[in-house]
Parts: sequence; C-alpha cells; structure tokens
Amino acid sequence: MAERPAVLRSRLRAELDDALARSPAAILLGSRQCGKTTLARELVAPDSPRYFDLENPLHLRRLAEPMTALEPLEGVVVVVEIHRRPDLFPMLRVLADRSPLPARFLLLGSASMDLMAQASESLAGRAAILSMSGFSLDEVGAAALDTLWLRGGYPRSFLAPSDETSMAWRRDYVHLVLERDVRQFGSTIAPQALHRFWSMVAHVHGNVWNSADPARSLGVAESTVRRYLDLMTDLLLLRQLQPWHENLGKRQVKAPKVYFRDPGLLHHFLGVTTANELLGHTRCGASWEGFVLEEVLRCVRPDAEYFWATHAGAELDLLLFRGGKRLGVAIKRVDAPGMTKSMAIAREDLHLDALAVVYPGPQRYAIEDGVEAVPLRELEQNGPHVLFPKLFSRPPARKRKAAAAKRRRR
Repeated sequence: MAERPAVLRSRLRAELDDALARSPAAILLGSRQCGKTTLARELVAPDSPRYFDLENPLHLRRLAEPMTALEPLEGVVVVVEIHRRPDLFPMLRVLADRSPLPARFLLLGSASMDLMAQASESLAGRAAILSMSGFSLDEVGAAALDTLWLRGGYPRSFLAPSDETSMAWRRDYVHLVLERDVRQFGSTIAPQALHRFWSMVAHVHGNVWNSADPARSLGVAESTVRRYLDLMTDLLLLRQLQPWHENLGKRQVKAPKVYFRDPGLLHHFLGVTTANELLGHTRCGASWEGFVLEEVLRCVRPDAEYFWATHAGAELDLLLFRGGKRLGVAIKRVDAPGMTKSMAIAREDLHLDALAVVYPGPQRYAIEDGVEAVPLRELEQNGPHVLFPKLFSRPPARKRKAAAAKRRRR
C-alpha cells in the first residue's frame, strides 16, 4: 500500500492560535500519542529554550528553578506533560498575571481530571481549555472514512502502511498505557487486571453501564470496577455518556453509556484487523455508533451532551444542547432510515427543536418536518449547521475562503 499523505490539522491549529491570542495560557488535553506534541512543535521547535518536555530529564533539570527558567522567556512557551509537575501551576498564575504579558503558555496533558482541578484552582480565568483526539473526518476527508473507522484516529495507526502494521501499533500502544501511564498517574491497579477490564468494556461498548457484571468476572467489588472505569475515562480513552432525565412520568435510564473514544482501540480488543472482519463482527453496529457519536460531538461542539432512554424502550442516541436549542441525533446503520416509534416519542417528550438521523448512505433527505437524514460523510465539514441547517447559519463565505487559504499556505 502506498504511503498515506500527511494530514493537516488546520482546524485545531486555528483554535489553538485563537486560544493563545485571547488567553495567557491554553491547556491542550488529549490521550497519549493523539498528536498534541506534533501540533505544539508547529508553534515552538523542540530545541528552543521555550520548549519543555517533562519526560526529558534534561528539560526537567532546566526547570529545577522554575521561576528563574520561565520568567525571562518571551513568545509562546510549551510545556509537555504538565501533569508531571503540578507545582508549576502557582508559578504559571504569577507569570500569567504580568502586564504587559511577554509570554503565553501552552500546556499539554494526557489526563483530564487532575489537570482540570489544578487549572481551576491556579489558572481560573487565565487559561483556555481545548480537547484533542486523533484524526477526525474533517481532517482526513470522506474518502478515508472507512479507514478512519477501522484503524481509528491515532496518527501512527491511521497512517500505517498496512492494516496489520496498524494493529501492531495499537497492540504496543495498549501495552504502553497499561504498563506506564496507569502507574504514572498514581494508580496501583495491576496492568493485567486493567487489561481484562478494558477487554470486557469492548464487548459492552455502547451499552448502558452495569458494574455488577465485570465485578463478578474480575472477582472484585463494584466500587473497584467503577474506579477502573473512571481511570480510563480520565486518561481520555473511554467516554461515559451521561443520561438525561426529567419529570416525564416515565421510568428513565439513569446509568451512563460507555464508549471507546477511538474505534481502532476498540477493534484491537475485539480482535478485528481488516474491514471484512469488522463488517462480519457481532459488534459492528455498536462500533459504528461510537465512531459516529465522536464525529457528531466534534462537528456540533455542543454545550452539553447526553443520551436518553426509558425502561419501556424509547431511546435517543444523543441529546445535545447548543445555543439554547435541544437537538436530537439518532444513529442508524441502515440504507434508508425513516421515522421510528422511538424517535417520535423522543421528539415529543424531549421537545426537540430538530432531529438529525446520521446514516452511511449518500443522500441527504427530509424524513418529516424537522427530521432529516444526514450522510455521515457530510460531517467532513464543521459546525452545527451541517446537521441542523435550519437552526444554525453556515459561516460567511469570506471566513470559509480565509480558512481554506490558510490551509493551503500550510
């Protein structure tokens, strides 16, 4: 197979530039090897005195006296794996409060919970928070949709010369996370136990979470299983999609759904290497649902996201809130989706302003008034207007042209 061309991450770069222009600091969160460091090196070269990788012993020594090292610097200053030195946050607050401001700080981290807590305490009102995943559909294009679904978005997995090489990289990645990252974040969980747990999650990916089953299988308490789940969520490897419930006079599901955030990692644990294996697997539909879910969240960028379900069987895959609107998303792996009873109930009970049905087909069409079938490939664009064009305006043409010109210059 020919080597794949480099993938431009123009949207993320633009968001990062904007964050650093308006805030003294920006925190870029993402799982290990999703591309954070590569993006940061577009701003500051790794041999620059303004670049600190806290996994590099030489860089750690440069920060032995952090105020002495950081205070004279001007321009963008990059600190990679900031969670390894939480003592830097109070000093960064002092440096961020200077006027005029000679330097702005880009802080990279691979875990969300501790970083968010430290940032909220020390950098409140001073730091923009950005999230980053592997490659997404808007970056690789609709022509590579099937490869993105199969291999996932981690750059080395997606760009590998063969499916077998891609799978080998993911196997090594899982080993790295279990043997190194888990301990780095202070966990005493045995890697073998966490590997078994992660494998169990693969087989309930997209389901409502029930700690009892994995607890019995692992021979541990339910509280221990929840600790495993929270750890993998904090490492930005799993997503816990919370349920929405309100006073409807119906029994509603109140436990989260759990998804792998990257389909390639899911397929590693399912033993799926090729497209044919994926299409024939019993978890194919659940895999596709999780893949679409992540693309929808990236595209719409909601203020909040939930799923909704009743014990009677009505369900909505995504309930999104953005700009005061209630937006529904149903994910259907069928040739020509139509209105279902479950969708009708969700639309009425939740008072949806619009409902989009994302499916793998080629054509966009109206199902009913306010309900539209949308091909997944259209999500290679960005913005809520892609799914809900009657509620949200498309960006002005001049802004789109400027963004395209910026991408060409890069």
